[in-house]
Amino acid sequence: MSSRSFQQVDVFVSGSLTGNPVAVVFDADGLTDEQMAAFARWTNLSETTFFTTPRDPSADYGLRIFTPGEELPFAGHPTLGSAHAWLRAGGQPKAGNIIQECGVGLISIRRDGDALAFAAPPLVRSGPVDAADLDVIHRALGLRPSDVVASNWVDNGPRWIGLLLTSAQRVLEVRPDFAALGTLHVGLIGPYRDNGPQDRPDFEVRAFVPEIGVPEDPVTGSLNAGFATWLRAEKMAPDRYVALQGTALGRAGRVFIDDDGTNIWVGGRSSTVIAGEVDL
Repeated sequence: MSSRSFQQVDVFVSGSLTGNPVAVVFDADGLTDEQMAAFARWTNLSETTFFTTPRDPSADYGLRIFTPGEELPFAGHPTLGSAHAWLRAGGQPKAGNIIQECGVGLISIRRDGDALAFAAPPLVRSGPVDAADLDVIHRALGLRPSDVVASNWVDNGPRWIGLLLTSAQRVLEVRPDFAALGTLHVGLIGPYRDNGPQDRPDFEVRAFVPEIGVPEDPVTGSLNAGFATWLRAEKMAPDRYVALQGTALGRAGRVFIDDDGTNIWVGGRSSTVIAGEVDL
């Protein structure tokens, strides 16, 4: 075993301990896939990331992303949390934006004041959801057909199926049967419709991925990126909006969406909660 720098970063925060933590390990070139997977199981967080030397010379770093159950080609909150950790450790981008190399290719990350945002990667699968899958989802989540405004594949790597529900309240009312979901990765989004506080978010989001050891993910960048890509294309969401996620778990994550006409940026604030070394 050898010591490596380590940070645990809270991502998409709106205050202290309100977001989704990611474990970040530096200088991971010497680790095997089995060692990375074992440490991800041990942390028992939604994701654990490992910095590696990139193959593409334009990238600032390579990133491996593991859940407790599998490796992912891309994930949003680990992308932003790892970029935050890299900057905090003294990292300097080669160009204006940070460039991350991961399983889906190169991801651009920009700095927005005290926040970071990644450019949403293209969907690797979109379009209608099979009727049999929808039936499983409806039964597992206790949804009636009238609760669902629209559904679509919003897969940018983690195999997301997205459902737009009638309201944020209906999203919060869902009580999942995780076993019944099987291998499906499902996200819900619903709008806030009544008049509320001026700073209230526009949408409520929830994410269910029990197959990979994450029954409900607190705040999910990849899902929010997939939702934004789909909803913006269908003119069902404004150019800029704020999504709240984690309410059902006692969190208050904030995800900021900004479609600038070229990229859809998915952003939020991060905070390092733990810093030190890990022996692996």
